[in-house]
Amino acid sequence: MVDLDNALCSYDRKFMVVIDATDECDRAVTFAAHRVKRTGGTVVLLAIIEPDEFQHWIGVGDVMRAEALAEAKTLLEKRKARIKTIGDIKVETLVREGRKAEEVEKLISEDKNIAILVLASSTSSEGPGPLVSAFATRGANALPVPVTIIPGGLSDEQIAALC
Repeated sequence: MVDLDNALCSYDRKFMVVIDATDECDRAVTFAAHRVKRTGGTVVLLAIIEPDEFQHWIGVGDVMRAEALAEAKTLLEKRKARIKTIGDIKVETLVREGRKAEEVEKLISEDKNIAILVLASSTSSEGPGPLVSAFATRGANALPVPVTIIPGGLSDEQIAALC
C-alpha cells in the first residue's frame, strides 16, 4: 500500500523557465515565481548554450564557449535577483549545452519533479518566439508536462493577478 501523504510530501513541484536575454523571458520568470510563491515548489532556471556550428579553430571555439558560459551565468544571476524581489522562493539554476528544444526535453525526462514548462510569447511581429513555435508545432503530446505560455506584454501587476 502506498502512503500518499508521504509520497506527496516528497514531491517538489518545479516550474521550469528557459533563460535568455529577451524581455519576454522576464515575463515567464515573473509568472513562475508568483505561482511558486502562491502554491509552493521550485523555479528551475535553465540556460542553454547552443553549439556554434562554425568552429574552424579549436582555440576560438573554446573562447566562445567560455564567453557563452559566462553570459549564461550572468543571465541566471539576473533572473535569480528578479525572483528574490518577488519573495522567498526556492530556485535551481542549470546550464546545458545543446539545441534548446532538445535540452528542454532531456531535462524534463531526467527530472520527474518538473511539472510545468513556462514560456512567454514574443511581442515582436516576427512570431511568438522560437521555443513557443517549436513546441506548438509538435502538437499537444510534444512534452509530458503542460506548457504555460505567458503573453509577453503583460505587466507585473497583471501577472500577479493571474497567479
